Amino acid sequence: MTANAAEKLIIFDTTLRDGEQVPGSQLNTLEKIEVARALEELGVDVLEAGFPISSPGDFKSVVEISKVVNKPIISALTRAQERDIDVAVESLKFAKRGRIHTGIGTSPYHIYSKFNSTPEAILERAVKAVTYARRFIDDVEFFAEDAGRSDNEYLARIVEAVIAAGATVINIPDTTGYCTPYEYGAKIKYLKDNVKNIDKAVLSAHCHNDLGMATANALAGVMNGVRQVECTINGIGERAGNTALEEIVMILKCRKDIPVYTDIDTTKILKTSRLVSNLMRMPIQPNKAIVGRNAFAHSSGIHQDGMLKNRENYEIIDPADIGLVDSSIVLTARSGRAALDHHLKRLGYAMKPEDLDIAYSKFLVLADAQKSVSDDDLRTLAGVDGANIKRIKLDYLQVVCGKNAIPMATVRLIIDGEACTATASGNGPIDASFNAVKQLIKQKVNLEEFLIQAITRGSNDVGKVHIQVENSGSMYYGFSANTDIVTASVEAFIDAVSQVA
Repeated sequence: MTANAAEKLIIFDTTLRDGEQVPGSQLNTLEKIEVARALEELGVDVLEAGFPISSPGDFKSVVEISKVVNKPIISALTRAQERDIDVAVESLKFAKRGRIHTGIGTSPYHIYSKFNSTPEAILERAVKAVTYARRFIDDVEFFAEDAGRSDNEYLARIVEAVIAAGATVINIPDTTGYCTPYEYGAKIKYLKDNVKNIDKAVLSAHCHNDLGMATANALAGVMNGVRQVECTINGIGERAGNTALEEIVMILKCRKDIPVYTDIDTTKILKTSRLVSNLMRMPIQPNKAIVGRNAFAHSSGIHQDGMLKNRENYEIIDPADIGLVDSSIVLTARSGRAALDHHLKRLGYAMKPEDLDIAYSKFLVLADAQKSVSDDDLRTLAGVDGANIKRIKLDYLQVVCGKNAIPMATVRLIIDGEACTATASGNGPIDASFNAVKQLIKQKVNLEEFLIQAITRGSNDVGKVHIQVENSGSMYYGFSANTDIVTASVEAFIDAVSQVA
């Protein structure tokens, strides 16, 4: 099916609004601008820049993002109150294309408990807010908060009324993540069948992941007439998060039988995912669909053998489609001969079948003992003298950093038995240390992933660092653990780069 034969699905990204509501993950204005530019490169159609009345910082961010972003519509969230709308209009004064996103709760929980009101009064407030917003801007989106638990007949009445008042987009949020895909799809179908002016507005899905069904619910909405999906990078957001942008986009790219398409440049997905993860200090779980570290990693011998014969045996997505260089054939005690042979050949060692059998027996013993097997271990299995293997070791590390100091690092490495020293600056002590190491090594590497995890708790925490670097299209991994997280980071970086031939 070609894009021309399908309908476009509008991608509404709310990473900088709903996604930024995650505790401890707030961004400053400069960081928000960096993410906004990345989202524009990615190709999102609508960018929700914030909730302007909520704080001076949010107001400033919407203003500044509106100045630098050109292609996406810039959306500003409001409650169904004139003051909120006034502030949002002011924040959007520099937007090339602006949208007011206003709304109110429509479920019995919100009507009676949150607002202490009545259904008729809520309907009146909804219409009044949309009417007021349309005085200033042509593009007004209305959200019916907690629509997932709202009565369908009442929801249809409100939707029809706000469309008549000028709403151009109708957002049907499953705010608490309560709906099943069947229920959410049926709710969208009910609105399509029972709202007489529904063709005058775009239906939008905004689904939360409290029961793990956000992406499935959004897809059910699409299958029943939704043509805008509100989502976030990595699925971040309030509580358990939102529909993950990368998931809904790659579902539609993979499943050609679903009659919609997006304008997302999928090759920029991984880059954007890692940017958001780093800036918001939210590590991506390794088994996260599409962008997790293990999403394209294979460790089972049966899977590895099938992968090496034909990638499509075990992968429905080409890693290059999301911006990943290649899949990973990870060597563990579950790996088979095919995977071992693949990695030995990668290092330049072609073995006869009988020699491979011997090496494989030794490999299994080693893998059981060490849990992971390095390239140096493989060279040893291939019969290369370990004394001749090029090694890089950290001999000395000193960093200078502080509130009014330029971060500087001095490192001394032992490379092939010789001591080498370098000093460099950076954005912080770790970045400065990495820059110093790069001055001393011959290989050009790109840092692809940097993850810090606490192993113990307390003031003497041991931090574990995982690093992934890229060189000439190949990936190399490094690990270290230390109570000094800067030392652990540098040792992990050296562990990775020392594997590069």
